[in-house]
Amino acid sequence: MAGAVRNWAGNIGFRAEEVRYPTSLDEVRGLVTRGSKVRVLGSGHSFNDIADTPDTLISLAELPSAVEIDGAAGTVKVGASVRYAELSRELHDKGYALHNLASLPHISVAGSIATATHGSGERNGNLATAVSGLELVTAAGDLVALSRERDGDRFAGAVVGLGALGVVVSVTLDIAPTFDVRQRVYEGLPLEVLDERFSAVVSGAYSVSLFTTWREARIDQVWVKDRVDAADVDPMPEEWFGARAADGPRHPVPAMSPVACTEQGGVPGPWYDRLPHFRPDFAPSSSGDELQSEFLLDRTRAVEALHALNEVRDRIAPVLQICEIRTVAADDLWMSTSYGRDTVALHFTWVKDAEAVRPVLELLDERLAPFEARPHWGKLFTTSADALRSRYPRLADFHALARDYDPNGVFTNDFLTRHLFADLD
Repeated sequence: MAGAVRNWAGNIGFRAEEVRYPTSLDEVRGLVTRGSKVRVLGSGHSFNDIADTPDTLISLAELPSAVEIDGAAGTVKVGASVRYAELSRELHDKGYALHNLASLPHISVAGSIATATHGSGERNGNLATAVSGLELVTAAGDLVALSRERDGDRFAGAVVGLGALGVVVSVTLDIAPTFDVRQRVYEGLPLEVLDERFSAVVSGAYSVSLFTTWREARIDQVWVKDRVDAADVDPMPEEWFGARAADGPRHPVPAMSPVACTEQGGVPGPWYDRLPHFRPDFAPSSSGDELQSEFLLDRTRAVEALHALNEVRDRIAPVLQICEIRTVAADDLWMSTSYGRDTVALHFTWVKDAEAVRPVLELLDERLAPFEARPHWGKLFTTSADALRSRYPRLADFHALARDYDPNGVFTNDFLTRHLFADLD
């Protein structure tokens, strides 16, 4: 029964009457055609009820973990049970790479794509932008294949699907030749440096993450991840826009052991072992003892937004473990948080106290409203439904697409109704 099934952080208890673990495509088809409400659970790393349902919760963890590389086409077809850690290592072993990874390699490929999860890098789109094809089981039990090349606009609507169109059983991703990355951590970047040099700071390497506790008007750590080419013979610099190189490995959260973090100090290594912040052989982050929120807004407004947060940092800091600031390239995926605009992502890792965090989330919504911030689909937010719907120009099209594949709302749940579909159904 579902009473014992919770998300990774433990703040959500799934209320489904049953949790099923199909081992074949036919079993998936059978489960979705029984007439009950259905949702799919990925790796459980969402912090809200986006995956919840009153009836049948499907985990795809027992489906075959297929990984089919097509070097000639420059793609890999991945089963829905596969996580980024296992996919990345297999790709690298065969001489290939993905364009980017999230901070945690433990998360599932299909689930991450469905919520527009991302890594960092001014020219790097979120993880969903690597998708060139997908297969999903609709509410009628049909297996539908969509591709970027063949299905165009409809495909762009389906990739970040929020679980509303059907059960995604495979995705096809773009791949490239493998590459090495080196990362170094710098400390003590004054916030005012970003006033004039924000673009230079975030574009100064393949991937750049800024971390602050908001206890002071400064960036506590800058994680710089740079691609290593044959011509890279010089060590990474000792300073980064005035921040000094750390004298040893660091964890993003102050005082936490860096043992679970990927190697730093400018030592080159495979892309999959440097682009994430955390190693796959350790429990992710602080082992679930946290809550998370994230807000994504137009990159040209980044400095304004940071000043708006700095004005209320005395309210933010007491319930904050760490805030991470990253950039994501624009895309054309209808429900992507980076749809139509180059983006800055403001990520908050909170203490695990929902009652204390909620008023701060309300404050952030107020502070970031002028910037039309889009909250991450899988994290905590208090943004009103009207505000949220106004920030997605293709929402009506997405709703029509969902009803095309799922006319009776089998895959619609309280989360989708509450935030997106209430005035459209």
